Amino acid sequence: MNRVSFNKSLCKGCGLCVLACPRHIIFLDKEQINEKGYHPAAVREQDQCIACAMCATMCPDVVITVEKGV
Repeated sequence: MNRVSFNKSLCKGCGLCVLACPRHIIFLDKEQINEKGYHPAAVREQDQCIACAMCATMCPDVVITVEKGV
């Protein structure tokens, strides 16, 4: 299974990863606020991740880790 994870404490909630995800499984979690005061990115339906790493490529703060076949 593939996995995408976020360093939520460093995420500034810009939403670029949300726009880049071809499977539309990344969203900004409006129920959480990180230490910097932002709504961090999160993933739903982890099993739908295809490990394309488009989200990580778009992230200006390098807070996304994509693992293939974990």
